Amino acid sequence: MIDISETVAPKSDQLNADDLIGGPRTITVTRVSKMKEPDQPIAIYFEGDGGKPYKPGKSMRRVLLRIWGQDGTAYAGRRMTLYRDDAVQFGGAAVGGIRISHMSGISSAVTMALTVTRASRKPFTVKPLAEERSPPPERPRNDAPPAGGEQQAPRQPGPRERLYAAARAEAARGSDALRAFRADLDPRADRALDDIADELERITAGADVADEDGFPGFAPPAEQAA
Repeated sequence: MIDISETVAPKSDQLNADDLIGGPRTITVTRVSKMKEPDQPIAIYFEGDGGKPYKPGKSMRRVLLRIWGQDGTAYAGRRMTLYRDDAVQFGGAAVGGIRISHMSGISSAVTMALTVTRASRKPFTVKPLAEERSPPPERPRNDAPPAGGEQQAPRQPGPRERLYAAARAEAARGSDALRAFRADLDPRADRALDDIADELERITAGADVADEDGFPGFAPPAEQAA
């Protein structure tokens, strides 16, 4: 694959919202440093940062403080997912900024009120980030195959299983996403989803509650874009 996103990365000494145009990015923190800039007092370095640390704005620093605590040195080894929020404003114009959608170290979604204007606060939700799974140890090449002959290739999912998996993924995005997904299916495939209708309803209900009012992610209009 030729990654086009690498050709449009801005030349900067920090991670920018434009670096995330291609999609969210999950990072593993290596260290946190204090900076001299009053508007960007901390820099969060991460694996593969290329010398461009993440410098969170005030709202995202409040999120970090609420979930990971005030000791930045303890952040090393923790993980979070960053995404571009196109609605973030600077100087009255929507320029885009970086938001945090998921963080490690929590077992359920955390919602907090963050300042939008001096007289307005809105909820912001961060979801738990699943722990990384270590790859299984490699079997030495000279090891004999297990009893019963050669290893069998893993079973590939069939069309119905792939349909169910796609439906569950859309349900996790909410009822509107699932409804649009089913609208594009042919009648036979749509009827097949009736077998897991109760499961899909539970998934969409949870997603709609977690993302109530269009969150996670909101655009504090007065905050400096990252």
